Amino acid sequence: MVEIIFKYFEIVVYTLFAINSAYLFCFALASLFYKPKKYKRSEAVLKFLVLIPAYKEDNVIVNSALSALDQDYPSEKMVVAVVSDRMKSETNLSLEKSGANVIIFEPESSSKAKALNYAFSSYANMDFDVVVILDADNIVENSFIATLNDAFVSGCNAIQAHRTAKNLETEVAVLDAISEEINNSIFRRGHIAMGLSSALIGSGMAFKFNWFKGAVNKLSTAGEDKELEILLLKEGIFIDYLDNLLVFDEKTKKESVYYNQRRRWIAAQFYSLSTALKWLPEAVRSINISYIDKVFQWTMPPRVVLLGLVFLIAGFISIYDINIAIRWALLLFVVVLSLAISVPMKMVRSLSLKSLIKLPKLFLLTILNFFRTKGAVKKFIHTPKN
Repeated sequence: MVEIIFKYFEIVVYTLFAINSAYLFCFALASLFYKPKKYKRSEAVLKFLVLIPAYKEDNVIVNSALSALDQDYPSEKMVVAVVSDRMKSETNLSLEKSGANVIIFEPESSSKAKALNYAFSSYANMDFDVVVILDADNIVENSFIATLNDAFVSGCNAIQAHRTAKNLETEVAVLDAISEEINNSIFRRGHIAMGLSSALIGSGMAFKFNWFKGAVNKLSTAGEDKELEILLLKEGIFIDYLDNLLVFDEKTKKESVYYNQRRRWIAAQFYSLSTALKWLPEAVRSINISYIDKVFQWTMPPRVVLLGLVFLIAGFISIYDINIAIRWALLLFVVVLSLAISVPMKMVRSLSLKSLIKLPKLFLLTILNFFRTKGAVKKFIHTPKN
């Protein structure tokens, strides 16, 4: 009886992991056929609002604001606004001198969603065309706004830029950077190549101003990017991805920060899934493939968890039954291959034995986060950059 139960349990578990692995492989493979869109240089000049929420980010915010301001774009056609939450007065003064608008916002409980809502209320009645969301540590090139302008003039409604690492000085930072590039390959390049919407990532995002005006007051959690995805996809608005439009992002350097960051992300994913499921029947009826795909994405475990669990189960099964272990070994190969072809060569060169040794610990930290998600989606969990 025990053997029969084990047999059927193993089949169910294998099927679930096989579906997840096949999904990753399909989009990882598709990412190899992604072709960046090229937009014609437009004579039209749209007006941009760049919002940068900053909570205790005195060490990085000035450089971020300067990069956003230093654009090959008419200065009268763009405003950079920093939402200063508990930053030093000298930092705020430096920002103002640089040309940024500083909005002081110090609520009892902080969150990015609250900061965006508060800041946007100051500009809601102005004649902007596009709103851009950056993080306080992001650095952009001086062609950033001009490239977005060409894309929006060409008909884009929502865009995710290519967020990539600006620091690789620790093993955790390297693994964090690789994780992001894997997601860029699978959930952005691969999806665009297959005709589906790109995933958002929290910064380096741009939206039509009037659409965002109606959406921003609906944001209430630590997963504001996922809330935006639900709103966009429900309306059938395609989210484009510009792989050549780089946003340099500070990667997590310490394990403790990685732990807190992933805790927030996992909680946001669970919450978004529970919210998105309510509209899934309508998405099926209207054949909203991008929405259905998004719901499935949010049922998937993080890549490090999938890799770790398949590796452990394959090892256990090999002791129990070598014949069954063959298919688990094949599944492990598919997962590893999917992740391998998703990593850019420059990131592969950054890998070291020390980085790989960190993987089991990050796997365990991520697993622990599954048991600490209660309240995390509403609670502000700050992940300091320095």
